[in-house]
Amino acid sequence: MSLTLYVGSKRYSSWSLRPYLALAHAGADFRTETILLDREDTRQKIAQVTPAGRVPVLHHDGLIVWDSLAICEYAAELVPGAGLWPADRGQRALARSVSAEMHAGFAAMRRDMSMDIGANRAGEGHTNEALADISRVLAVWRDCLSRGGGPFLFGTFTIADAMYAPVTTRFVTYGVDLDATCRAYVDAIYALPAMQQWCADAAREPETR
Repeated sequence: MSLTLYVGSKRYSSWSLRPYLALAHAGADFRTETILLDREDTRQKIAQVTPAGRVPVLHHDGLIVWDSLAICEYAAELVPGAGLWPADRGQRALARSVSAEMHAGFAAMRRDMSMDIGANRAGEGHTNEALADISRVLAVWRDCLSRGGGPFLFGTFTIADAMYAPVTTRFVTYGVDLDATCRAYVDAIYALPAMQQWCADAAREPETR
């Protein structure tokens, strides 16, 4: 079995972080290839590995899977014992709902607080629209954490956590005020070995924005 995950710059690519964490949590034997974004040859390099023209993309023995949520779902099926979705049907439905909401929504927060791991932009990007998105994210976290008991949204790490992990980096970068419950959740994400490795790799990348 040969698994290769092509990702964008680890400093900037929120979409790439998600499947990376899911595959790492599942214990999949995969390698990661980084394509630095915002360079003259970026588009050409991405076109060589995916028909969609965007990263992330997963190659598995001739199969190509693109889109971060699709790759996470594939990882869940590839390693069913990893528990990437909650075992309970109701919790699983809720986990899928909040994951889909993250996947499709929060445009203002994405626009005004783009992911930039390692940067200090405290106070920037706090537009009314972004703050409204943040309020909804925090409400999702509090609800899920109260149901699951923490430290992750549904108790143990799931795809829902992979989907929201990039948001934790935005909150750190832009100095978003958090209550104790949400701060503990951010800390739990940052304590993941795969997250620490990702951040370490990001710190070694050149700034391209």
